[in-house]
Amino acid sequence: MPWNPLIVAFCCNWCSYAGADLAGTSRLAYPATVRIIRVPCSGRVNPQYIVRAFQRGADAVLVAGCHPGDCHYSTGNYFTRRRFLLARTFLEYLGVEPERFQVRWISGSEGPKFQETIKEITQAVRALGPNRKLRDES
Repeated sequence: MPWNPLIVAFCCNWCSYAGADLAGTSRLAYPATVRIIRVPCSGRVNPQYIVRAFQRGADAVLVAGCHPGDCHYSTGNYFTRRRFLLARTFLEYLGVEPERFQVRWISGSEGPKFQETIKEITQAVRALGPNRKLRDES
């Protein structure tokens, strides 16, 4: 049985989750190994959640939010952009390849973009192989 990467996607309730929902209702196929976690805003995703996802076996983590300027809470995605530039640097310091952590802006009307994003991340991570960094040994 071929290995399929596990992707944890933190999706903003107002845009990205709606985009994922649109992809599903439009019957756009994307890898079924993505686990979507709906959050109120991408700005509410604490970097500890990302580290924890890698510890619990994620091969990649996606944080998806509204396009800059379209945030339901005005500035949440600007906060996300600043926060995750630092998080990416921190993850690289810990040895996690940068391709394993992605931040994307996907609106509620962009179901095909959500599908393409998941496919791109899956292909990139499949080329890297399973994530061995930060895993909990249990």
